[in-house]
Amino acid sequence: MPTRSFLSLLLLLCTIAPLQAQQDWYPYPVEVWEPPFNMDSPRSQRDYTPLDQAEKQWNIAVFFPHMKDSYWLAVNYGISAEAKRLGVRMTLTQAGGYDHLETQIAQIKSSLEQDIDGIIIGAISFSGLDSIVASASANGVPVVDVINGMSSPDLAAKSLVSFGEMGFKTGEYIAQRHPQGTPATKVAWFPGPQEAGWVQVGDEGFRRATAGSAIEIVATRYGDTGKATQGKLVEQVLDEYPDLDYIVGTAVTAEASVRILRQRKLGDTIGIMSYYFTPGIYRGIKRGKIIGAPTDSAVIQGRIAIDQIARILGGHSYLPHVGPRLQIIDASNIDTFEQSTSLAPSGFRAIYTVN
Repeated sequence: MPTRSFLSLLLLLCTIAPLQAQQDWYPYPVEVWEPPFNMDSPRSQRDYTPLDQAEKQWNIAVFFPHMKDSYWLAVNYGISAEAKRLGVRMTLTQAGGYDHLETQIAQIKSSLEQDIDGIIIGAISFSGLDSIVASASANGVPVVDVINGMSSPDLAAKSLVSFGEMGFKTGEYIAQRHPQGTPATKVAWFPGPQEAGWVQVGDEGFRRATAGSAIEIVATRYGDTGKATQGKLVEQVLDEYPDLDYIVGTAVTAEASVRILRQRKLGDTIGIMSYYFTPGIYRGIKRGKIIGAPTDSAVIQGRIAIDQIARILGGHSYLPHVGPRLQIIDASNIDTFEQSTSLAPSGFRAIYTVN
C-alpha cells in the first residue's frame, strides 16, 4: 500500500507535469526578417524565448478566418495554451470562412468599442483589413498579424512564415523528382481562396519552383478551404483530366483527394501533396497515401503571436517579424519530428475564451 509521502509526491508531480509540458516548446528555432514586414528582407536565424509571465492580465482579442479545419485548431491551441501560460485573457472570434471579409471587419470594429488591450488577426484578405488596422493603431491598440499576412504598415508585429517559401518547397520537392528532360508530369494545383494573401504568395512560390522542370500545371482551381468546396473542385478536375500525375494544394484538398482517389481506384496512380501540415496530412503520410508537406509549425506561430503582444503591451523588447523555420515532412522523418509544434493534441477542442 503506498505511503502518505509517496502519494503526496505523486500528486505534486502530477501538478507540475502539465506546467512543465507547456514550457517545453522553447527556445524554438526561428527566422527573423530585418527590416521587418518585407518578406524579401534578409533573415537571421535565432532561438525564440518568450516571457516567463505577463506582468498584467492583458485583454487580447483574436480573430480567425474560420475554425473549419484542423490547421486553425492548431493555431488556436498555440494561442490559448500560451495565453494560459503567460496569464493573459484571450477571446477568439471566427468569421465563418474566407468569403466573409465584411464579417471579420465588423467583428474587429466591434472589439474596438470594448475594453481590449491588443488584437491578433488571422486575416481573410491581404489588403482588405488595412483601414481597420489603421483605426486600431490610431486608438493605441497594437495589432499582430498571425499566419496569413497583411499589407498594413500600421501593424505592430508579424508572427508568420513565408507562404511563398511553403509553396516553393512543395514545388521544389516534386520538381526534383521530375527534372527537365524527363517525361512531362501533369499536376493539378489547388492554392486555396484566391483573395487571401497567403494563397497569392504560395501560388507564386509553387510556380517559380516548378518552372524549368518537367512539371506541367494543367489545372489551377481556387476556393475556400472547406471540405465540401475542395472536394467538389477535385472531382471536377479529375473529370476533366483523368490522366493526372499529382494533386497538390491545401491540406483540405489533399485530405479530400485521398478519399476521392480511393473511390475512383486512382490511389496508386496519382500522387498527393499539401503545402502545409495538419493531422490529416500526418495520417496520410504515415499510411503512405500522401507524399509529404512542409510544416510551418502552426502551434508555435500562435504561441509567438501571444508573446509578441504581451511584450508590446508590457513595454518589453520584441521581434517585430518572426516565424518558425520550415521543414518538409515525408516518410523519411514522419516518425521523428516533434508533432506538438504543428498539431493540436488528440481530442483538443477549440478554446474561445481564456480568463
